[in-house]
Amino acid sequence: MKITVVGAGAVGASCAEYIAIKNFASEVVLVDIKENFAEGKAMDLMQTASLNGFDTKIIGSTNDYSKTAGSDIAVITSGIPRKPGMTREELIGINAGIVKSVSTNLIKYSPNVILIIVSNPMDTMTYLALKSTKLPKNRIIGMGGALDSARFKYRLSEALGCPASDISAMVIGGHSDIGMLPLTRLATRNSIRVSELLSHDKIEQIKQDTKVGGATLTSMLGTSAWYAPGAAVSSLVQSIACDQHKMFPCSVMLEGEYGLSNLAIGVPVILGKNGVEKIEEIELSEEEKSQLSLSAEGVLKTNDILVDMGLF
Repeated sequence: MKITVVGAGAVGASCAEYIAIKNFASEVVLVDIKENFAEGKAMDLMQTASLNGFDTKIIGSTNDYSKTAGSDIAVITSGIPRKPGMTREELIGINAGIVKSVSTNLIKYSPNVILIIVSNPMDTMTYLALKSTKLPKNRIIGMGGALDSARFKYRLSEALGCPASDISAMVIGGHSDIGMLPLTRLATRNSIRVSELLSHDKIEQIKQDTKVGGATLTSMLGTSAWYAPGAAVSSLVQSIACDQHKMFPCSVMLEGEYGLSNLAIGVPVILGKNGVEKIEEIELSEEEKSQLSLSAEGVLKTNDILVDMGLF
């Protein structure tokens, strides 16, 4: 099993490290545009192999996609964060150009590859990859919901004073502070609804803390988080590579599911060897349906920017 990670920054390198440590891949290829950066990260990671007990081979490449040939799964973390004075349109335009170019290069050398999109704005970049590559929708997956759900579980476990492994909870909707929808109604601790264990006010606070989880870490760290995003990606990759059929909320193209069409947004899916094996349609309350619809409107507005820019 060969995995490519494009972008050797903190998230990409963290993703590569988790994949290697889990020891299910024969090879991980790190790609970056900065000269010798990916090669250096790969060498550093390989020097932990005897210490961490993994046999996965990690190699680096400075923009040479021929080294990614035959990849089964590829992760795209490339892109830039929004900078002071930069408009939303400028950010989307720059990252869209990067994602489109990277996707094209990956498919050139690995026509059967499954793509996992991490670049932001993630739902829109997932949509762009789908439209520009024309790959089947089961082979392009946005990571966001898996990360948001992990942050939701963390907040719930913190409030309950229990291990996160006790918690079953999910976040659907767009991967943004406004768009994400933590499903507090369905969250449980070992099958007991958290609404029976925590006050309404506490649950609402957890919901809001989850929605600003990324922004909170950025304000604390001075940059975007990387450990949890890397771990989230590696879990998706493992479920696909090992045909585990695990359920994760991921950004995928909808064609009528949840009453939504022609957009990629976070919903629960089953991940196996074919990528998205199934989209699970769970029963939502009227309030949840309304919130998901509002989230979809936000994603569609961002997608319109791509259309106006003639990117596909």
